Amino acid sequence: MNINYIRSGDYFIPDLKLPEETRPIGKWGRLHREFLKEHHPIQYTNLVLSCKLWTYLADLNEQAQERLDRIIQQMKDVEGVTESLKAADPMAWVQRMNSIRNRAEEVILQEMIYGEEAV
Repeated sequence: MNINYIRSGDYFIPDLKLPEETRPIGKWGRLHREFLKEHHPIQYTNLVLSCKLWTYLADLNEQAQERLDRIIQQMKDVEGVTESLKAADPMAWVQRMNSIRNRAEEVILQEMIYGEEAV
């Protein structure tokens, strides 16, 4: 890596430039950032020093959210959670949707955020 340094007193500090990324990192990006800090500090440091961390986390967040939406829709179709159920029995619909969302989020956490394939 080609890193420039700035002298500050007796110390040389890396002159890091933030990327022009405007996308938010969201829930999934924040969770994965903390995972990288704790369990893969070298990879985290490399991403920070190469100024690619924010873009990496924003991409991961978008992919995780798209996958979550797809999994939820597939589970709804398989389990028969429809708008007619929502109209007929709203509490049952909410209960089943909460169950589906929780299971789908667990899949995302295991596969994309904390799993070994995520790194």
